[in-house]
Amino acid sequence: MRPIELRDTRTGELLKLRPPGSGPPIGIYACGPTVYSRIHIGNARPFVVFSLLKRFLVHEGYAVNLVVNITDVNDKIYDAARPLARPSAELAAEMADLYRADTSALGLGRPDHEPLASETMQPIIEHIRTLVDGGHAYEAGGDVYFSVRSDQGYGSLSHRQLDDMDQGEGVEGSDRKRDPLDFALWKAHKPGEDTQWESPWGDGRPGWHIECSAMAEELLGVGFDIHGGGSDLVFPHHENEAAQTRAARGEELTRLWMHNGMIQFTGEKMAKSVGNIALLHEVLAGYGREAVVMYLVSGHYRQPLAFSEAALEQARANVSRIREVGRKLGPGATAYRSPEDRSHLEPFRIGFFDALAYDFGTPRALADLFEWIRGAGHLGVKGDGDLREMLTVLGLESLLAPDERAPGEVRALAEQRERARGERDFAEADRLRDEISALGWEVRDEADGFELLPL
Repeated sequence: MRPIELRDTRTGELLKLRPPGSGPPIGIYACGPTVYSRIHIGNARPFVVFSLLKRFLVHEGYAVNLVVNITDVNDKIYDAARPLARPSAELAAEMADLYRADTSALGLGRPDHEPLASETMQPIIEHIRTLVDGGHAYEAGGDVYFSVRSDQGYGSLSHRQLDDMDQGEGVEGSDRKRDPLDFALWKAHKPGEDTQWESPWGDGRPGWHIECSAMAEELLGVGFDIHGGGSDLVFPHHENEAAQTRAARGEELTRLWMHNGMIQFTGEKMAKSVGNIALLHEVLAGYGREAVVMYLVSGHYRQPLAFSEAALEQARANVSRIREVGRKLGPGATAYRSPEDRSHLEPFRIGFFDALAYDFGTPRALADLFEWIRGAGHLGVKGDGDLREMLTVLGLESLLAPDERAPGEVRALAEQRERARGERDFAEADRLRDEISALGWEVRDEADGFELLPL
């Protein structure tokens, strides 16, 4: 049994997961989106990383409980709903449905639990009450604030000095805070906010950070295995989550913090606030789910990943190559011509899984996958069993599905292109190839005609 190690953001060290079967399922909590608009390709990266991490752990014999929350109570939702003259809860529900639809289109399945902040209000209020009773939080004018200096471990996750921190709350509540470092646990109801809940401190709604602490604890308890999310959440969101749980429970929220790097567009983090976004459903429509997943695993999860048309085209070329190899191998268990052939290829299959076991190294795993593919073609291997095992962990097993028959519109274009080639009108042939590609198909020239393959 290979040990599985993941890099912990707090310590900077590789930490080993406990062996399979040594306790309850591996608990993973990953922060999901705040649903005020349609999600972009950057929002999809943590969804893909933690969905595939679960697949790998299941392959290695683990039971896994994956929780990805949906933040449906937040300032950004109020701000987005107000100019639309829509109820904020209605907008949040619509965007949550679209988020589920867009991420389902990635073909990786759903998390085991997808809690909503709006449906976790009582645990949130109880968590805040515990902090107030313990002297770690205080009420001021209907707001409740966490006293940052009451937590001796504050800053241990983000490695920041206390006096260098800014909670990002602007001037809101600054006149009520005992210390500028303190952050909101509960916010009193304000004009223009159309949802509110009752609490011991008056009507209002929770701050963002306490929502995730309560949702994670409600479903996974305290001290669960992995807490994940984008690296932009390390501070203040995750630092504050960790502090709240230490103060309320006297122990750490999670054993290991795992953060993925940002998608970068022209050198900047992709963000709705910057305006440099590519919406996930549009990228999926343009390139197909397999190419999008291939793109998202092409870089190491902890590193930034550049977003470009060239990167997506390379991903599409890679999935097309795998699909072609799968057709040549044929379905079934992998059959080698000799023990020597097996001994030549088996190190690449083992290397693929070893790479994932060492801090979920998908780039190195892909390198071993393509070495296996190259060797299998050279050796005349038959059967896609070993390839299917690797692709399933990456969510790309659909590349080995039986060929789809192209729709009539696409076949008609391919036949027009065949005639154009026969008439040596290569400019028209190229134009038709591009039109076929835009419809999601690749046309391959054969000795006796053409073949159409889905992209």
